[in-house]
Amino acid sequence: MPVFKTPFNGYSVRFSPFYESRLAVATAQNFGILGNGRVHVIDLSPTSPIINELIAFDTADGVYDVAWSESHDSVLVAAIADGSIKVYDTALPPHSNPLRSLKEHAREVHGLDYNPTRRDSFLSASWDDSVKLWTLDRPASLRTFREHAYCVYSVAWNPKHADVFASASGDCTVRIWDVREPGSTMIIPGHENEILSCDWNKYDDCLIASASVDKSIKIWDVRNYRMPVSVLNGHGYAVRKIKFSPHRRNLIVSCSYDMTVCLWDFMVEDALVGRYDHHTEFAVGVDLSVLVDGLMASTGWDELVYVWQQGMDPKAA
Repeated sequence: MPVFKTPFNGYSVRFSPFYESRLAVATAQNFGILGNGRVHVIDLSPTSPIINELIAFDTADGVYDVAWSESHDSVLVAAIADGSIKVYDTALPPHSNPLRSLKEHAREVHGLDYNPTRRDSFLSASWDDSVKLWTLDRPASLRTFREHAYCVYSVAWNPKHADVFASASGDCTVRIWDVREPGSTMIIPGHENEILSCDWNKYDDCLIASASVDKSIKIWDVRNYRMPVSVLNGHGYAVRKIKFSPHRRNLIVSCSYDMTVCLWDFMVEDALVGRYDHHTEFAVGVDLSVLVDGLMASTGWDELVYVWQQGMDPKAA
């Protein structure tokens, strides 16, 4: 299966919603603590197990996340450690990029999510405890959401309701928001430890998952969130990122500081259906292709990006 070596430590990987062979990778030098960053845009070869770099963008600070535009096939946004969001266009040469730099957050930007239904706006999550709403045609954010009491690590738009999103925070809560409302509409005190990631189910817009430092993943029904629908235990350390499958209702993928990527069916008793131990350092980025059923990607602090088909060995040549 294809492997791509990055000069810096991998932080996030995202499949393009337009091209089935294209991905973006966020990386940061020195494990993101201090130093430069780079965004890689890479293409899978249809005929060989080689990943080609289409273009790369260098930054003065680490890059913690990337998100593809849902309306422009060559545009992506990057979350930067200096508190900025950089907008890039892969159709333009590196010296014409970034198109712009959006700087409002007071601390590191850690998570991004582009609105998949409205397609004109995106969210940023920051260690300054806030979430901001942006559109590419405006230099300032449309709105700032401040309720969390600690770093916000992750944001996710609801796949069906264009105004609804969720945020996951180090204050041990997931909050549900509606951009038309003045404050959060729901607070889920999901875990005893920091919550690092959240995602909505792509087939049931009432189901949301949370992943925590407590090593667990929990599935919640927002209509009755006193008890989780399911609790997925199996990781040995903090669960860093989770993603629901765009193709199968009950499937969710996770990656962890235990260096593994896990695949779960949250509706069955033996929920763990696959464990991949190809990384040799913290596995911190994972994604599932919207365009190709079962195609997965992961990245980690071992400076490697793996792309593979579910059920296959990521390390197999």
